[in-house]
Amino acid sequence: MRLQGKTALVTGGGSGIGEATAAALMKEGCRVAICGRREDVLKEAAARAPGLLFKAADVSERADVEALFAWAAKELGRIDILVNAAGINVPKRMMGDLSPENWDLLLKVNATGAYNCVRAVLPQMKERGDGLIVNVSSISGKRASPLGGVGYNASKFAMTALGISVGEEVKDLGIRVTNIYPGEVDTPILKNRPSPVTPEHRARMMKPEDVADAVLMTACLPPRACVRELVIVPTRQGYI
Repeated sequence: MRLQGKTALVTGGGSGIGEATAAALMKEGCRVAICGRREDVLKEAAARAPGLLFKAADVSERADVEALFAWAAKELGRIDILVNAAGINVPKRMMGDLSPENWDLLLKVNATGAYNCVRAVLPQMKERGDGLIVNVSSISGKRASPLGGVGYNASKFAMTALGISVGEEVKDLGIRVTNIYPGEVDTPILKNRPSPVTPEHRARMMKPEDVADAVLMTACLPPRACVRELVIVPTRQGYI
């Protein structure tokens, strides 16, 4: 129970990496709340993890984020750990196919959503001189490739820069910021791949729990230690 007495808010917590991370944190004694756009999905996740708190919120909408953090202040008190795990992609992701609307959507959810939550949590962390922010970016936020697509790559590069920049700003205040860059993970986002993923391909991917364990490792470090960046990929996947 290494996180006994700690609290965490996990965005995108209804499925995939977010849900797995919430479960991993809870097993170590952390009190956890999740958010996501679909309340039915959140309810199902909470049923699988008794004690898990949830609230529907679209992190790309600032009014939703304000309401989310007001709710979290009542339910959790302070937020010791923020995990930005909300993210999307679209099937038509090459430059010639990516619509302006989907470009805007990808940047709004993947990059602006993380910004909105970081902006909301930082004042209380600065006041305490303590806190951990974990951004679940992507290997696409380190090395752009056709697999992620133009908009997803750009949004994850933006999320990467956000985490690095904020981390440099707040390190002397005792606040830690970690960017994690997963490679291919078997999560629901795969349904938006341009081509169906074969069972053999899925078998070579990481599972959400693998990334969750990486998040947990950073969360369990003492305040004097910070993992700035962490790349985690399937053994058989190259760096790009």
